[in-house]
Amino acid sequence: MTYPTKEQHARWKKEAEQMDMSLSEFIQAMTEAGMKKFDVDVEMDESLDEVRRQRNDLKSELDRTRDRLSDLEEQVQSKERAEIKSFVEDNPGANLQEISQRVVETAADRAIEQVNQMVTIGELQYENGEYYI
Repeated sequence: MTYPTKEQHARWKKEAEQMDMSLSEFIQAMTEAGMKKFDVDVEMDESLDEVRRQRNDLKSELDRTRDRLSDLEEQVQSKERAEIKSFVEDNPGANLQEISQRVVETAADRAIEQVNQMVTIGELQYENGEYYI
């Protein structure tokens, strides 16, 4: 004899209550439903050619997205380098700690600029103070 786990029992009891059935009625109904014979014939929703076309479309989209991501990463790196160069030009002899502190202090401004640009070109959506893809 086999008994259901506590999790199964709780899940079944909850399902039975939602269906306004006793637990035993639920188990009986589900057992009968499980014993019904039905065909297992599976028909393809799409042809192999259609699946290939979708795969190719997705691959193209992935390639474009990777290229755009690479461009954005380059922009961020370029802005970071420009900020460092500008700081060192204005502060000859600056040490690494000073340079790092400047980058940290000005990062928020650069992030805001990037986010605004991404909203402008449609890569991010802005709604009620929140951002979405």
